[in-house]
Amino acid sequence: MKTVSIPATDNEYIIGKILCIGRNYVDHIKELGNEAPAAPVVFMKPATSVIAGGERVVIPPYSSECHYEAELAVLIGKDGKDIVEAEALSYVAGYGVAIDMTLRDVQDGLRKKGLPWDIAKGFDTSCPLSDFVPADWVPDPQNLAIRLLLNGEERQNGSTGLMMHTVAAIISYLSGIFTLEEGDVILTGTPAGVGKVVAGDRMEAGIVGVGTITVSVA
Repeated sequence: MKTVSIPATDNEYIIGKILCIGRNYVDHIKELGNEAPAAPVVFMKPATSVIAGGERVVIPPYSSECHYEAELAVLIGKDGKDIVEAEALSYVAGYGVAIDMTLRDVQDGLRKKGLPWDIAKGFDTSCPLSDFVPADWVPDPQNLAIRLLLNGEERQNGSTGLMMHTVAAIISYLSGIFTLEEGDVILTGTPAGVGKVVAGDRMEAGIVGVGTITVSVA
């Protein structure tokens, strides 16, 4: 059983679903040569993919192209279904920082065959996840700077203001498909600058006003 916490409120949550949004930043879509989707691209990670700061990402032996993707993470604080966009942010308990580790070679091969991405996105250790800050500490989730350093060098530097689908829109959309429950986590997509990691690398992802997470690669 994996949990996440909001230290400022002493609240701890059992992680439920981890719902992820792909292709939510135009520059990231362009750097991978993908088409811009009309609706959010949704995939899932299991709770077993989560690791905390200070732990290690383990690249599976079936991949030689593991990429980092720094993202704003959203923690759902109460159950909801068919949530209207105007009320969506009231369902947020907190915000955190995630790194969506992706086996790019595996993902590309599966995508070309029209097959699901699960083994490229949901492997053990594929979701480094920080603690969360209370939602009311973040007055505007669409005005946050996201940054990732690889071995001390800046690789990603973007803003949540560049999202194609806002946090509120994502919550509303997802709740029309899945009942959102307390403890569910939503990863909202990554800005441009993704790249490869290898054993021995160190990643630090941060969002101003939200937090940071630092992990190494086994």
